[in-house]
Amino acid sequence: MDKKQKKRMEVLQQKIQKVQQLLSAAKKQPDDPAEIPRLEGELAAYHEELAKLKQS
Repeated sequence: MDKKQKKRMEVLQQKIQKVQQLLSAAKKQPDDPAEIPRLEGELAAYHEELAKLKQS
């Protein structure tokens, strides 16, 4: 794993953490009904990309 991949993994982990916090807040106070599925989709995409990076 090179430096670029490690940096990308760090960035993805930070994004995952941020989206999880936003999702938690959105579930507590659902102002926009479309926001929760959008955040869940983003979270799934970040997890998928992170898994691909770990495999390579």
